[in-house]
Amino acid sequence: MGRVVTRYVIRRIAQAVGVLLAAYTLSFFILVLLPGDPVSAMAGAGMDSAPVDPARIEALRHEYGFDQPLPLQYAEHLGRALTGDLGDSVATGRPVASMITEALPQTLLLTATGLGLAFLFGGGLALAATYSSRRWLRQVLLSLPPLGVSVPTFWVGLMLVQFFSFRNPWFPAFGNDGLKGLVLPALTLAVPTGAQIALVLAKSLSTTLDEPYIGTARAKGAGRVHVHLRHALRNASLPALTVAGLLVGQLMANAVVIETVFSRNGLGRVTQAAVTAQDIPVVQGVVVYGALVFVVVNLLVDLVYPVLDPRIVLAPARPAGVVTA
Repeated sequence: MGRVVTRYVIRRIAQAVGVLLAAYTLSFFILVLLPGDPVSAMAGAGMDSAPVDPARIEALRHEYGFDQPLPLQYAEHLGRALTGDLGDSVATGRPVASMITEALPQTLLLTATGLGLAFLFGGGLALAATYSSRRWLRQVLLSLPPLGVSVPTFWVGLMLVQFFSFRNPWFPAFGNDGLKGLVLPALTLAVPTGAQIALVLAKSLSTTLDEPYIGTARAKGAGRVHVHLRHALRNASLPALTVAGLLVGQLMANAVVIETVFSRNGLGRVTQAAVTAQDIPVVQGVVVYGALVFVVVNLLVDLVYPVLDPRIVLAPARPAGVVTA
């Protein structure tokens, strides 16, 4: 059993490393092969319409290795990235890794808070809907997740700001004002994500509650709450965990946008400034860090699976519906 678990962990780690390498490779070639000359774009970063000095273009071409064959460029950049060196920002001259490391905690805090609220609201809604014995209440509760998925995220943010900041000044609409400033952006993230989790978990719970072992547990005298939380939820949570892991990437992307809308300091500000200035090293650094967070979270989800269902590591293939990083 120990060897099986070890092989499972090694296999998942190898897959995670492969995904991260693929993300770096794709981002590198896409940014380098975009139409236009990336060196000219970087040389003109931060300048209005002033003519670009040809000497600066040649200096940047040599500094960033654009005068070398593309395979050598990739190998050199990848080698530096493996040591944590993502290059320097063209617009500011600061190390890209340092810029992102400073901004990342605020974005991770927002993403983690949004995901936690999504689990709280989505999981609670799914449990309440499947536990209710009243058909009308069950139907009402199950109709809420599709509504939450269909509502645009920006509209949710606008409504929250309108009601809880402008009409009732309970929370600030902009800035990084402690926990209060985190509430509205996190709720904006949590609504669509929690709705998707509720959809998957409610469906999985409904299917699990019809399994024969649930009937056996009830026949032995187990109460409804015990059956629902201890027997059904444990097995039904696997698809919801899978969806949550896959939603991390979407949450990170939405967090970057929401930080810009709510004027919060984080990766959103860094990304916006980098795109505006056509700062290619920073843009690629943001992509790599986002991929790293996505891969790590999905790796953790993969490692939790055997705890919830040990049969996963004993199966010759991954169960249908379970997606890895």
